Amino acid sequence: MTQLIQTGKTVAEATQLACEKLGVPQERVTVEVLEEEKKGLFGFGKADARVRVSYEERKDEAAVAYLKMMLQGIGAVGAEIRCTCNEEENSCLLDIVVPEEHMGVVIGRHGETLDSMQYLTSLACNRSDEAYYRVVLDCNNYREKRKKALEELAVKITKTVLRTGRPVTLEPMNPYERRIIHAKVSEFEDTESKSVGVEPNRCVVIRSTKPRPEAKKGGGRRDRRPREQKPVDFRTSFEKDYKKPKPEDSIGGELYGKIEIE
Repeated sequence: MTQLIQTGKTVAEATQLACEKLGVPQERVTVEVLEEEKKGLFGFGKADARVRVSYEERKDEAAVAYLKMMLQGIGAVGAEIRCTCNEEENSCLLDIVVPEEHMGVVIGRHGETLDSMQYLTSLACNRSDEAYYRVVLDCNNYREKRKKALEELAVKITKTVLRTGRPVTLEPMNPYERRIIHAKVSEFEDTESKSVGVEPNRCVVIRSTKPRPEAKKGGGRRDRRPREQKPVDFRTSFEKDYKKPKPEDSIGGELYGKIEIE
């Protein structure tokens, strides 16, 4: 709760001045009159009125005020905050609109700066004991673009896992991005995904639920017909040359087949 003590010529004037300083309409404040205005005798000794104005800041307003302070601190020049509240879900979306040259400062690597500011803004507006109020930060529609990129990545990796049968581990992601991966992988049959590791290095592993085919024997080579082997000749060189004719055994190119004795 925010309180402000203000003085004025009248109670109405003091209340109006306090509301202008707080930047809220009068119907949203509680006014406690500390001193009434006093009129002195013959117009002398007149005293001003004094009031205490109390204002219960809504959680979305507290989130916007805290986020503005952070954006000024990181040098996000020209940043504009658009707040969209969802009373049914007790949440709000704070869309930060900045020039392109300042997007990197607000978003950070893979949205790390944006996620950090979202976490701190959520803490700032949930300091009371009331029901938890959910705050989501976005910048120049970054969340939607990142979601589309993650879904395309999940499809690509899942198809690779189905083709090769080998699990794939993705880079560390925050819980929001891991949920996007899990949701997309669940659309495919014969695959599953789970988160492993410890924050902030927790990541998603995608694997196939089908058993891997056994590797073919012989290193996966194609079956080939065995070559026909020539019969092995076990004869010695003497045996091979024993019945061969010698040059001296021939006369006129003819061989003696038989010696006749008269």
